[in-house]
Amino acid sequence: MIKIDQIQNTAETLMDKAAIEIPEDYLDGLKAAAKTEDGELSSFVLQAMLENYEAAKQDRRAMCGDTGTPRWYVKMSNEAQIEGGPIALETALRRATANRTNGVPLRPNRVHPLWRTDHNNNVGIGAPEIEYGFEPTPDGEWIDLITVHKGGLFGTDYRMLFPSDGIEGIKRFYLDCLVAFGKRGLACQPAIIGIGLGGCKDTCMVLGKRAACLRTVGSRNSDPRIAALEDEFKELGNSIGMGAMGFVGKNMVIDCNIEVGYCHTGGMQMSVHAFCLSSRRAVARIFSDGRVEYRTDPDWFTDYQRRETVEWEMQGLEAAV
Repeated sequence: MIKIDQIQNTAETLMDKAAIEIPEDYLDGLKAAAKTEDGELSSFVLQAMLENYEAAKQDRRAMCGDTGTPRWYVKMSNEAQIEGGPIALETALRRATANRTNGVPLRPNRVHPLWRTDHNNNVGIGAPEIEYGFEPTPDGEWIDLITVHKGGLFGTDYRMLFPSDGIEGIKRFYLDCLVAFGKRGLACQPAIIGIGLGGCKDTCMVLGKRAACLRTVGSRNSDPRIAALEDEFKELGNSIGMGAMGFVGKNMVIDCNIEVGYCHTGGMQMSVHAFCLSSRRAVARIFSDGRVEYRTDPDWFTDYQRRETVEWEMQGLEAAV
């Protein structure tokens, strides 16, 4: 059984890491962009951000003044048992969010939409969001905690396309979004861009956000045709003449990740999400024996998460053996 105190302690450590330490995959992508950028202001921004990230790590201070809206993704093995059950788990994650908002400190960004009530701890109705996934692994009891501090205002859009729009229609909406993000200051580039295709409107938005926040730079969709589109869209996004923070340049997109879900036969939903210049995420796996392994790759989109069939194929293979 996984102890609830360990869950909360690990969650608080993750809150610190996400706010302060840039994941290596994004940092490597940013350094590569800085080497090729020739726009004067874009180059200045990239160098300033690289220096800022180093200073944040040394001083143990949040890397950006706007620390985003903390959210949690929880994935657990099929055998996992949590002390106190799921209610205790959610309480621990909410308490960790409140504690580290005051401890890091983080900006208390969460308010009631109508009355603007602010508890000064990023906790409220529906906040922080907690989303779940499960894995049929043979590794026994474990739980993955993933925290993402994503900007909560702009850098997101949605459109209902139709099958006849095809790949070209997807490209047009993608470019419309990037140009709007850059010209209107709606996202802090260069960003990891997540694209959700299909599902219903709500699941399409979830797919796009997860694609932006839960995939590492350089990873590719397991479908080779989608993987080819990801490469094409990254190049396309960097060809519009915009760079860091929308200034003239050629590095607006650090990477582009695409995730899909089956949709209604008459439509083709599409969402676009930018995970900004402060790519804030941190991950830990907690085992029932007390071990904790920290990492920066959420490893969310496994074969099981992308399964198409009624039965999970691996289970059938194991049964056959």
